[in-house]
Amino acid sequence: MTANTAPWSQLEAAAAAALSQAYAPYSKFRVGSAAQTSDGRMISGCNVENAAYGVTLCAECSMIGQLFATGGGTLEYFLCFGQLAEGELELITPCGRCRQILFEHRGANLLIKTARGIVGIEDLLPDAFGPQNLNA
Repeated sequence: MTANTAPWSQLEAAAAAALSQAYAPYSKFRVGSAAQTSDGRMISGCNVENAAYGVTLCAECSMIGQLFATGGGTLEYFLCFGQLAEGELELITPCGRCRQILFEHRGANLLIKTARGIVGIEDLLPDAFGPQNLNA
């Protein structure tokens, strides 16, 4: 698949559904993410806040948990929605921590839909640190 034939509308629906389940009583900023895996599965996740802010889970983190809970693999296509006002979803770009998580679990050509267009993970996280940087 290419950027033009990717399942963006399905991913948008999955991210919106995940966002509707977000637990964000503190920030009121609900987030939902979705990806298609290398074997064609759709996975999603939502943010889960915590009164101890440092242990809050980002939507991408819960999505990666679903990746492994449903068989593993790598990510081929990804997008993320944020919502502050009721009914208004917007494409958002993952934070730095989540970019690193996506990089770790990317397929060979992970494409990410952002507000500025479709980009590769290398565009969001140039010169990324990964398994190749660790001594064997």
